[in-house]
Amino acid sequence: MDTPYVFNIQKFSVHDGDGIRTSIFFKGCPLSCIWCHNPESQRYQKELMLFHDRCTACGACVKRCPTGANAITDGKLVMDREKCTACGVCTDWCLQNAREIAGKEYTIQELVKEADKDRMFYEDSGGGITLSGGEVMCQNMDYIEKLCRVLYNKGYSVNIDTCGYAPYENFKRILPYVDTFLYDIKALDPEVHKHFIGVDNELILENLKKLSADGATINIRIPTIEGVNATEEFMNGVIDFLQTNQISVKQVNLLPYHNTGMHKYRKLDRPYEEDILKVPDKARMELFKDIFMKHGFSNTKIGG
Repeated sequence: MDTPYVFNIQKFSVHDGDGIRTSIFFKGCPLSCIWCHNPESQRYQKELMLFHDRCTACGACVKRCPTGANAITDGKLVMDREKCTACGVCTDWCLQNAREIAGKEYTIQELVKEADKDRMFYEDSGGGITLSGGEVMCQNMDYIEKLCRVLYNKGYSVNIDTCGYAPYENFKRILPYVDTFLYDIKALDPEVHKHFIGVDNELILENLKKLSADGATINIRIPTIEGVNATEEFMNGVIDFLQTNQISVKQVNLLPYHNTGMHKYRKLDRPYEEDILKVPDKARMELFKDIFMKHGFSNTKIGG
């Protein structure tokens, strides 16, 4: 069984479902949202993140790198990412702690042990464990199904945070063990979806219909970005889609865009489209919330 990489285990999370939760973030996603807050989640392989502001170009990583990925040029560190295998040798020798590896393998038993540490918080708050990403539904599903089953059998509430872009058979496999699916809708027009996210949305919308028909509990989550989808037309379109297709929705979460992940792009030496992306103001978010409320979605919240 191939073990997927985990890039973060977030304790005391209150934005990924009901109560206090442990959120486990798996590495790898079929989408490429230009606003992604966790760019280190997109690729399935381990990656090295470089804190440029900490680096003093001491040269320790140059001497130790087994693939020759590092060099000092004009007094500055230059890194060839095509040569880097994220082996982690350089992180052991970096005197400034300017390097870290995104992605670590955990056995199922190790993840369950992490979840067990906070059992009392789940019981007191009605929380549990949320599997997120990246995209959890595009990982090794033998591994994910077994993890969900073990957590479920221990009495934990299991949530799945998903973009929906995965074979529906993957969802079917874990349906018996999942309390709630946190399901993203980011755009309705297929071409708009492809432009900003890299793929069209046909599979995503079809899977949402099937999940609802199969009786899943669903929270709809809408990342809301000026210049992408922060319009009354889009919100009304989502409502029309949900009602026309009789999607059973427990809760709607309107998630205002923020740029707190911008610094991560520099650590990965990737560009960030900051000129395109804008934060919707509070009044706009309240307007969108009112639109959903007026159409019968009484459990609509701004934020997670």
